[in-house]
Amino acid sequence: MTFFLLLVIAAIVLGIIGVVVKGLFYLLLIGIVVFIAGLVYLVLHIRRSGRNGRTVR
Repeated sequence: MTFFLLLVIAAIVLGIIGVVVKGLFYLLLIGIVVFIAGLVYLVLHIRRSGRNGRTVR
């Protein structure tokens, strides 16, 4: 979960810098890609941890 939060924070920082600084629009795009990668990581992490927690009785 810490890795996901780190990715989201990095995406936010890159996005803000990309919007504010003129000529660094590519940082906004990199921030969006990092954010999507963070969401994919979170989904995969939830799926993997969800399978191990279920026991059939």
